Amino acid sequence: RVLLAESGVGSVQAGGSLRLSCAPSAYIYGHKCMGWFRQAPGKEREGVATIVSDGGKTFYADSVKGRFTISQDNAKNTVYLQMNSLKPEDTAMYYCAAEKSPRGIWNTEGAYSYWGQGTQVIVSS
Repeated sequence: RVLLAESGVGSVQAGGSLRLSCAPSAYIYGHKCMGWFRQAPGKEREGVATIVSDGGKTFYADSVKGRFTISQDNAKNTVYLQMNSLKPEDTAMYYCAAEKSPRGIWNTEGAYSYWGQGTQVIVSS
């Protein structure tokens, strides 16, 4: 069963924008945190942004601050990642992750129990 389903436009030219969506299944409704990670070929998976469900506090990697915005629509139980001013180095597989029992540091994989299948983002120069 797919617990987290990511979607979004897969490719864009440098300087353009994309919006990714993450729709959790009812099984993980009530999650306390939801985040986006990414992994480029040959590189480690890194935390991009996280939002705390109650209150909407956000965290961002330094590399995306000012360009990316994470948000949530509680009515739809959906989390979004708006990506502006995209750069070729943003090219990666993007994964949505959720946690119902917060623990650890926001940008570490071990802090999340539920993961999506990932969606490919390609930014061309």
